[in-house]
Amino acid sequence: MIIFPIIIAISLVLYVYYKVAILKNKDPLTQAYFNAKSRICLGSLIFFFGINQYIFYETRFSLFIGIVFLIIGGLNLNRGFKEVKHYRSEWRRLNT
Repeated sequence: MIIFPIIIAISLVLYVYYKVAILKNKDPLTQAYFNAKSRICLGSLIFFFGINQYIFYETRFSLFIGIVFLIIGGLNLNRGFKEVKHYRSEWRRLNT
């Protein structure tokens, strides 16, 4: 499947983009908002990497590692979405 490596690459690029954007900005609210977005990108990177590893190798060991990656990626995604939801309205109010 070619879709998973594409999603992994896009997630990696967006993760690096948001981390660099955090360094370029001095506003703490904007930094927290971009950090939450980078957490979503990191979570999706880990999540889809776990799926891709199992599909590529299809062994019992890769299944266990993939499940661990799915759990860690899912937790990062969940926390990132909660943080973005928390910071979005205030960030939009101050930056529009």
